[in-house]
Amino acid sequence: MTSTPPIKHFLQFSDFTLDEFEYVIKRAAIIKRKFKAYEVYHPLVDRTLVMVFEKSSTRTRLSFEAGMHQLGGAAIYLNTRDSQLGRGEPVEDAGQVMSRMCDIIMIRTFGQDIIDRFAANSRVPVINGLTNEHHPCQVLADVFTFHEHRGSIAGKTVAWIGDANNMLYSWLQAAEVFGFHLNVATPKGYEMDPSLVSTTRYTLFDNPSDACEGAHLVNTDVWTSMGYEKENAERMKAFDGFIVDEAKMARAASDALFMHCLPAHRGEEVAAEVIDGPQSVVWDEAENRLHVQKALIEYLLLGRIED
Repeated sequence: MTSTPPIKHFLQFSDFTLDEFEYVIKRAAIIKRKFKAYEVYHPLVDRTLVMVFEKSSTRTRLSFEAGMHQLGGAAIYLNTRDSQLGRGEPVEDAGQVMSRMCDIIMIRTFGQDIIDRFAANSRVPVINGLTNEHHPCQVLADVFTFHEHRGSIAGKTVAWIGDANNMLYSWLQAAEVFGFHLNVATPKGYEMDPSLVSTTRYTLFDNPSDACEGAHLVNTDVWTSMGYEKENAERMKAFDGFIVDEAKMARAASDALFMHCLPAHRGEEVAAEVIDGPQSVVWDEAENRLHVQKALIEYLLLGRIED
């Protein structure tokens, strides 16, 4: 039995309540088990996902496209270079038109205002596949991965080593929802934007090694994200000493996990011994994008399912 909800979007991590996330995580575990057992599960026959990309992607496209097919539906890829959006069609108009021809839309774009405007004009659920400000699907996969390996993340400490980017802002929202604490170490000049922070569940550190002290999860990202390539040389200097290496991991809890949203640059933000070592769960983390997004799509389209 299902109970179809009103239209709901997933534009940033704070859009869902703890109860909703706990449900999606439970469903993701069930859907993953079905996938691993080669069990056919097609609840979304004749449903269509449109994927709009303004930024390049590997994991986001593959996980959403494969996931929708595995749920029995269809996925359509649109790059703004090949659509009217790339020729200046208003975002509001695109939202009106696209949402009349499909059942759900995922967008990977630049400013959060773009996806907010699109969703305000959409007749179907909209999912944030990444914006400059937020990356909620990745952090949902990360929380799910921690849950698989260590149980509940509530009350734990997560260390963030790197600049204040979309991953950090989604982690901050996740800390508020799930009730864990974030140790944040950012280089000077790359600190958090207070207007994007709505929680007090964090502590700032100047020294990235100190931020790792006692952490149950150590997390980092590339030093130069998409759109900031011209700053690469400057960032390399500013981030000197911020590599997550074995010494930093040694200061974390003995059973601490290491995560990275990928792609990674060994020898820059993370040492090869860490990302390829026994504490790293980056490959599970990457795969889990598939499973949590399938659960997310199912929830947004069908509501809660009582098996």
